[in-house]
Amino acid sequence: MQRQPAAGTRQYRYLKGEPLEDPKCTPGAISPAVTQANLTSTICRKGGYTSNIRPSTSVTGKEKKLNAASYGFTGRMGDAEYDHLISLQLGGDPNDYRNLWVEPADPGHKKGSGVNNAKDPVETKLHTAACKGTVTLAAAQQAIVTDWTTALTRLGLN
Repeated sequence: MQRQPAAGTRQYRYLKGEPLEDPKCTPGAISPAVTQANLTSTICRKGGYTSNIRPSTSVTGKEKKLNAASYGFTGRMGDAEYDHLISLQLGGDPNDYRNLWVEPADPGHKKGSGVNNAKDPVETKLHTAACKGTVTLAAAQQAIVTDWTTALTRLGLN
C-alpha cells in the first residue's frame, strides 16, 4: 500500500464544473516500463495491458479511503473513482500516490448510480492516438497532466 498525503492537505479545482486534481499533490507519475520505443509490447499490445499491472482492490480500496480524506472528499465513495491522473493505458504508474486521486462524479451525476466521468473517453482517445502514432506518448501524457479537459483540443484530436 502506498502512503497517502495527510487528511485535508489536497484541494480540488473545478473547470466548467469538472473536477480536477490538485497539481501540487497529484502531479502524475509515469511507469518506467512504458516508453515510446516499446508501445507495441506494452500499452498498445493486442489482448490488453492494464489488467496485468492494475493493483488489487484489496490495496487500492484502503488507499482510496485515505486519499479521499486527503482531498476532504465527503461524497459517496461508490460514486467516486480512485483514478490514475495519467491513465494506465497512457503508461501512468499503477500505484504511485502522485498519480492517484479520488475523482468525484461529474456534474449532473445521479447520486448512487456508480462511477461516471468525462475523463475516461479522453484517456481512450489519447491512447488510440498514441498507438496510431498520431501523437507521441510524452505529448499525450503531458496534455492529460496539464488539463485533461483540454487535452484533446491541445493536441488537435477533437
